[in-house]
Amino acid sequence: MALRTYEEVRRYLYGLKNKGSKYGIDRMVLLSKLIGHPELNYPIIHVAGTNGKGSTCAMLERIYRRNGYKTGLFTSPHLVYQGERVQVNRRILDRESIVEYTNRLKVHVEMLATNDPEDHPSFFELITAIAFMCFSDEEVDIGIIETGLGGRRDASNIVDPEISVITSISLDHCDILGHTLEMIAAEKGGIIKEGKPVVLGHIPDCAEAVLRKIAQERNAEVRSIHERFGFEPKCCPSTNLEGDYQRWNAATATLVVETLNERVPVRMEEVGPALRDVYWPGRWDAYQVGDHLVYLDASHNPEGVEGLADNLERLIRERRRKPVILAGTLGSYRASVLMPVVAQFAKQIFLLESVQPRAASFQVLRDSIPHDYCGAVVESSVREIFPTPGLCTCAEPHDIIVATGSIYLIGEIMEAINNRLPVGEHILQ
Repeated sequence: MALRTYEEVRRYLYGLKNKGSKYGIDRMVLLSKLIGHPELNYPIIHVAGTNGKGSTCAMLERIYRRNGYKTGLFTSPHLVYQGERVQVNRRILDRESIVEYTNRLKVHVEMLATNDPEDHPSFFELITAIAFMCFSDEEVDIGIIETGLGGRRDASNIVDPEISVITSISLDHCDILGHTLEMIAAEKGGIIKEGKPVVLGHIPDCAEAVLRKIAQERNAEVRSIHERFGFEPKCCPSTNLEGDYQRWNAATATLVVETLNERVPVRMEEVGPALRDVYWPGRWDAYQVGDHLVYLDASHNPEGVEGLADNLERLIRERRRKPVILAGTLGSYRASVLMPVVAQFAKQIFLLESVQPRAASFQVLRDSIPHDYCGAVVESSVREIFPTPGLCTCAEPHDIIVATGSIYLIGEIMEAINNRLPVGEHILQ
């Protein structure tokens, strides 16, 4: 039975959250075969990494679009709108198209589930299939595909890319990917394909050794930004995105373009201007909300929090005052990493619980703040602080505000500062 409205589609997609208990690509292979393997109809850049993969994808998209290519960009999760995950020339997939593609896929999904309930595609697998189909229908010149989690067993890993990219390796999702950098590198290195080049970003030596071993076994040429640009961020290409880590990402994107230039040629003189014109929201992203400058920065693991600390230190140095910081994250481990850095730089802390089942509670967040922190700590909510667009209630006039933590929290704040009423698509994250 066809789904007629976007609300019906949203309920259907939400119902898939509990499907697909088997972690791996087998279901995705079956689904893609049924829809004619649309991912084979355009060249693909496949990007994995603990941090920086979304920013690197956005940089690559801007470079190729500036050079006249029609681009497909697939990233996750979305911040406010489901269609953000699937973009053609940076236009998000509209609700009517999501309804259409979901209905086209639904018959195949039901066929797989009838044969074996364990083969019922998951929410992420369905969204990945929508992206592959959309990019094929739109006849994109190049698809830039970000992994969802890990690499080896990620739904996107059915692609046959022109090049694989691994931006960074650090500790995150350890319950799934492993508890050491080497184990995580082995999972992310699963996207390296036989005979296809791989570009390595800013990666620890122990993890890089694992990736090079995988590449050698698969006859894949390895190109490293450290070999190309050195070991100092100042030697890397500049970008309008803030932070030293974004220069590592800019170096990664540049090296990808250089490596692919024979297959997908670009005017190299356009790379620099493109890197200085990248839009990637929620990563040290500034908004004017009434009298307040509000920075939104998704920082949820140790490597990301290091970048947050660098940005906060620079902000205080430039502005000569500490910001009010809004913070919330997922789970006690991430809280234990995030909150000491927040306390180090905050004039005042507002604790927030995102609308996610795994959100760290107020008590967990509070317990993660060092005992010597002297500022006020307030428990609040996103809509209490941002009750309507253009209004912020948590600070004195002209205070600087930094919101940080989980990307889901950042999405909820973006929704509040731009929309009078909730969009309500956080349930699909």
